[in-house]
Amino acid sequence: MFDMKKIVRKSAIPLYAVAITWLLYGLLFPLYRLPHFLLAIAATAVVGVVARCFCRDVVEEVPEEPKTTGNAELDKMLSEGEKAIAEMKQLDIDIADEAISAQIVRLQILAQRIFDHVEANPEKLGDIRRFMNYYLPTTLKVLRAYDVLEEQEVEGENITSTMNRVETMMSTIIRAFEKQLDNLFSSEALDISTDMVVMEQMLAREGITEDGLREEVEKQETAAAEGATAVSAGDITLEL
Repeated sequence: MFDMKKIVRKSAIPLYAVAITWLLYGLLFPLYRLPHFLLAIAATAVVGVVARCFCRDVVEEVPEEPKTTGNAELDKMLSEGEKAIAEMKQLDIDIADEAISAQIVRLQILAQRIFDHVEANPEKLGDIRRFMNYYLPTTLKVLRAYDVLEEQEVEGENITSTMNRVETMMSTIIRAFEKQLDNLFSSEALDISTDMVVMEQMLAREGITEDGLREEVEKQETAAAEGATAVSAGDITLEL
């Protein structure tokens, strides 16, 4: 289903009415005279306003052209993700249980962050295949079932036990979404960790880190002690 956009088409009739009025006035009266010229302007203005009042703009709804990134697989993921989030929003509205609704909102936020990150990093598409093919559709299926069961307003054994299982499982589903988002940042975490190790080593060599400062102080104290010993040794005199 395509999103619709509104296009406002202005009627051309007022323009035609103004042009015809100007032409007729010019045929009937001498426009080269200032009074008639000014009257012609006033007449066409009135005709234009009246015509505009009777000829309303036409508003049409047309399908929006689907957004494309140039990557067919990425476009498919974004389209499916947009539909999934839209369905979550509707389920949030339909489901009366406040706790489940709050968890659905959390899932929406996590899913949107996952899609946004992959859109910015298309090379990670393969990292969310299981999420797209199983976790996301299964989550929607579970929530749909909960919505249907809740509508029955019956505390039967099957209905109640199934709803309880869904309520218990929602926390696990949220953790799965969180883990998926966290996994997408594994390469960034590795890069940053590597950079931090290199920087720490450089700072330590410069004596800037706490350990480096401690080593630097110890070196200075050792050097000072050795210098003092050398001076003392130089001051020794032999008396006969």
